[in-house]
Amino acid sequence: MQFDSFSAFLNMGGYGFYVWLSFGVSAALIAGLLFSSLTSHTKVIKQIGARQQRENKLRQVRKNRQNSTTNNPNEETQ
Repeated sequence: MQFDSFSAFLNMGGYGFYVWLSFGVSAALIAGLLFSSLTSHTKVIKQIGARQQRENKLRQVRKNRQNSTTNNPNEETQ
């Protein structure tokens, strides 16, 4: 299909409003999905980092408790 002018291209034989509306809605939905995916990805990465920090702190506390009990075995009986 060949158009005589740019306005004829935009009009698309009387169906331009529906054609461009569908393109616009599709583009908006894809952009929204992309934005949502990127923000969710960033949120998950931050949650994983926070969880790893908590687990590392717990491991360190457990290690310190084990070291203190092995160094002073009589402390628990008092």
